[in-house]
Amino acid sequence: MDAKYINPFLIAIKDVFETMIDLPVTIGKPFIKKDKIPAYEVSSIIGLSGAVIGCVSIGFSQKIALRMAGALLEEEFAEINDDCTDAIGEIANMIAGNAKSAFPVDTASISVPSVIIGKHSVSYPSGIPVISIPCEASSGSLCVDVALKLAG
Repeated sequence: MDAKYINPFLIAIKDVFETMIDLPVTIGKPFIKKDKIPAYEVSSIIGLSGAVIGCVSIGFSQKIALRMAGALLEEEFAEINDDCTDAIGEIANMIAGNAKSAFPVDTASISVPSVIIGKHSVSYPSGIPVISIPCEASSGSLCVDVALKLAG
């Protein structure tokens, strides 16, 4: 997959984390993921359709998930609850919206993100390599898994 389809998500993550959470993120070296299991048990999955099909899964360590939710809701959380899940979904929605505004094609649709808590696998489209991009912040780690291809 061409980097011009992945970069809008990476830029959006950096922007949302820096502006909404006051938490700078460092993007690591991409690699090809061998399985469909997210690196972390807190994930937000964004589907794409239209000119580009596939999905982007953003996995968060529990520590960074709690920090994100706390920053957005201006309170402190010791464990993930429904409020945290809603906040994580809202942050993922901001990331998806920012990425869509910078996407290289106008005919791609980005779904409302879903949030999954616990061990799970992601239904990536078959035949598409999954590119995994680890990211680090002072409050923990996250990982962006991208499986996209041009339609048709």
